[in-house]
Amino acid sequence: ERKYDEVCDFCKKHKTRIQYVIYGILITAYLAALITACSLNFQRALALFIITILVIFFICWDFLIAKYEDRIAAFFSPGQRFLKRQWFWLKWVLCITLVIAIICWLIFDTAKLGSQQLISFGGLVMYVLLMFIFSKYPTRIAWRPVFSGIGLQFFLGILILRTKVGFDVFNWLGIQIQTFLEYSDAGAKFVFGEKYTDHFFAFKVLPIVIFFSTVMSMLYHVGFMQWLIGKVGWIMQIFMGTTPVESLVAAGNIFVGQTESPLLVRPYLPYVTKSELHSVMTAGFATIAGSVLGAYISFGVSASHLLTASVMSAPASLATSKLFWPETEKPRVTLKSDLKTAKSESNNILEAASQGASASILLVANIAVNLIAFLALLAFVDSALSWVGNLFDYPQLNFENICSYVFMPFSFMMGVDWEDSFVVGGLLGYKTFFNEFVAYERLSKLIHNREKGGNMYVNGVKQYMTVRSETVATYALCGFANFGSLGLVIGGLTSIAPSKRKEISAGAFRAMIAGTVACFMTACIAGMLSAPAVEVSCHILLGNAFSSTNLPANSTALVECCQEVFTSVNETKPVFPAGNYSLNSWKGCCQILDLPASHCS
Repeated sequence: ERKYDEVCDFCKKHKTRIQYVIYGILITAYLAALITACSLNFQRALALFIITILVIFFICWDFLIAKYEDRIAAFFSPGQRFLKRQWFWLKWVLCITLVIAIICWLIFDTAKLGSQQLISFGGLVMYVLLMFIFSKYPTRIAWRPVFSGIGLQFFLGILILRTKVGFDVFNWLGIQIQTFLEYSDAGAKFVFGEKYTDHFFAFKVLPIVIFFSTVMSMLYHVGFMQWLIGKVGWIMQIFMGTTPVESLVAAGNIFVGQTESPLLVRPYLPYVTKSELHSVMTAGFATIAGSVLGAYISFGVSASHLLTASVMSAPASLATSKLFWPETEKPRVTLKSDLKTAKSESNNILEAASQGASASILLVANIAVNLIAFLALLAFVDSALSWVGNLFDYPQLNFENICSYVFMPFSFMMGVDWEDSFVVGGLLGYKTFFNEFVAYERLSKLIHNREKGGNMYVNGVKQYMTVRSETVATYALCGFANFGSLGLVIGGLTSIAPSKRKEISAGAFRAMIAGTVACFMTACIAGMLSAPAVEVSCHILLGNAFSSTNLPANSTALVECCQEVFTSVNETKPVFPAGNYSLNSWKGCCQILDLPASHCS
């Protein structure tokens, strides 16, 4: 017993050194394993190598900031003082340079890719002007957060959509997330049986929400989410000049939901200004939660575009919020305040996983019952509208048609093709008046129809859109801005900050509009930066497609080329097999379009 007490006393006395020794052994073992993996196959170990480098960089960064923050600030203070003294004329030089750069970029980009990018740019300008006109205090707007937010959006868009490295990174992330989410199938198969995919939404999509919620709870417990959100929030705060509270909440909304992200700054909510509170709500409306992101990916919507939209909409939410409700008070929670994020209440990581799964029950139930209610309500509204329309010999009247005409100008100004603007307008109506689940479910049907091929119009109804229109629609729909979420935000925030009940109720509707416009601005930038698909002449495409004996899979381009072949036959100048199109192409198109024998004999 005496020896045991001596060992315990020794361990307590040298606790720090023992921890360093254990950490050193573990780090050495990890580095040895990493070097071994890289030497065996560096390409295979590249992802692990990059993650290790990033972790080492941020650990060193945090260490230096924590220990030498005052010295670093003192080192850069002369430059900061110089910028303050010269800021008046530097501001105008930067603005003029920026305007010239934008004009030159638009000229060269339009000459290279066509005029559709100009429409998207015009849409972006239109939304900024509309927000300015209907601003709460138009004369009190601070333009730095507005322009820096749009600039940050544009920079992220160029990095992800126009550079090969950025596109490959986000495409790789999208693939990894899709692979990761597929692990939820193991639990779904065990609980619901082998044929669980027969009930796709209930037993395939909703288990993804449970799985993602569990993982996020575990990451929150170990402190990774707080660290990541803090870093993203710090970047936006420095770049945009926004306050710590609104920056942190906007960053949090990239990863968590609109009612969870305010919990990160719960102690400070009673002290925020009206403008800051508006920013907190707008950030929630302009983004989606990571848990439902997985559900949308399972619908067949592009994972890389959804990820990009989630990231780009965070600075957009702060820009539109500061434009729609400018700051008129002095913020009480500033950079000098010791801003601490809330910590997990779980005692260990297993408890965190269990709490995450349990917490998702309400979310899953909420999604399921809302979809049942909204789709049933939509069917009833469509039936009632059809009955009314039938009285005036227009039985095609339905909710989607009405929304198509209401939202068509907004979708067209985002850069959607004119023929598709009515379809996207209907999707925006579903998202605004019901929820984004209904809208993405409709969008997934359009995507699957395009991938399968077939007639673009059936009984005058468009069956699918172009890839560009799908991309812009994906960005425009990526947010919680709908009337259902309005009540959720008011109820959630008033429970966290009861003293702000009046301000929350007064600003929620404006925040929903600002969140909607933030999503539209993100879609405009995606429309400006989305490069059109490479065009291939029909005779080359058909020749390659039907060169083998097997009938190729239908695609949009293939079906359109086949339709062009038979359209050219029916017009004044007939085209014969001896021309651009081979006999194999004619035969193949007959089979794909399933034409009558009289056309193909």
